[in-house]
Amino acid sequence: MADWQALDEVVEFTSGLIRIDTTNRGGGDCRERPAAEYAAERLAGAGLEPLLLERTPGRTNVVTRIAGTDPSADALLVHGHLDVVPAEAADWSVHPFSGEVRDGVVWGRGAVDMKNMDAMILAVVRSWARQGVRPRRDLVIAFTADEEASAEDGSGFLADRHPELFEGCTEGVSESGAFTFHDGAGREIYPIAAGERGTGWLKLTARGRAGHGSKVNEENAVTRLAAAVTRIGEHQWPIRLTPTVRAALTRLAGLNGIDADFTDVDRLLEKLGPAARLVEATIRNSANPTMLDAGYKVNVIPGEAVAYVDGRCLVGFEEEFAATIDELVGPDVRWEFAHREVALQAPLDTPVYAAMRAAVEEFAPGGYVVPYCMSGGTDAKQFSRLGVTGYGFTPLKLPPDLDYQALFHGVDERVPVEALHFGVHVLDRFLRTA
Repeated sequence: MADWQALDEVVEFTSGLIRIDTTNRGGGDCRERPAAEYAAERLAGAGLEPLLLERTPGRTNVVTRIAGTDPSADALLVHGHLDVVPAEAADWSVHPFSGEVRDGVVWGRGAVDMKNMDAMILAVVRSWARQGVRPRRDLVIAFTADEEASAEDGSGFLADRHPELFEGCTEGVSESGAFTFHDGAGREIYPIAAGERGTGWLKLTARGRAGHGSKVNEENAVTRLAAAVTRIGEHQWPIRLTPTVRAALTRLAGLNGIDADFTDVDRLLEKLGPAARLVEATIRNSANPTMLDAGYKVNVIPGEAVAYVDGRCLVGFEEEFAATIDELVGPDVRWEFAHREVALQAPLDTPVYAAMRAAVEEFAPGGYVVPYCMSGGTDAKQFSRLGVTGYGFTPLKLPPDLDYQALFHGVDERVPVEALHFGVHVLDRFLRTA
């Protein structure tokens, strides 16, 4: 079991990493190196030999390997990203990069996404060094840059340029799984991610005839773009259930004592109550308009207008997604993928999933483990190029009044100290035995 020093260090490291501003504004505007050096120094303090790797100066990744006791076993990848999304300090109760610990809670950008997991990993491996512990299988530890944008400087760079560092890795674990979800009926559910929707960020371009704003113009690029964006935003995507989502619905229905009726999924979600939040975003493809760019003066009709759409695809339904977008944009608007990554699905009948479940149940004996699919994406997409099957496993025991999922990219992001302690114990148990 992790020692008491590990429980102190996970709080110290979470706070310390938060204080290092690694805001990723996209377009290369980020510098993860100070956080990478912070992590590497603590890995070195555990007797490891971390490598610092960059595709672009300042966009630093850290990779190290811990030798397991069973040389015949496949290796396990454990990874977390170092960058965070922007935060407006004026909107927060505390400064988002203060790392303040107040009333048993660590505050700041990255507290749940995902410097908490980075800190857990560091605390666990340092605890092992003090106790002389080795895991059963080789562990590859990776702290990455650029996850909150394209991952080109992070996991994409590592997978494409340094695949040898991940030799033997068959599975990987990272963010967004094994956290407490309170279902409104007194049950604690611990969803473990076994899938992700694919990323399909779209760029829409409408062209027309530029002219004076006072004249009739039936070839107005803004009008054409607005119509296409409206059609996309209002489209009702059909229900498409993947095996992971079916398994989640079946498990949740069983916990509620109802039949998993897949002939009327919307009605089934109603019966599940608050637990429906775990699956409602992953029963369909989706496309949400997010950015508009057109014109330069109110009395000038521009010749071009551009929009961006955040598209997400379920595994197996990528072609349907593209065909639907073709129909929705119409003949006057051209679209292309601004960024695209695969959808993922991981099996549930595996020893590694069983080990994750056992670790959670040991420290949350009254909890119920449920598989689920992430609505967004993680670095697991890039590491899948190396044949690594990814799971979401960042264990946290959370109180009912903390809306964990709303804190991702939200205001007043924070994590309870007790949740970090739980995470260290569960992660330690899992990584020793997986």
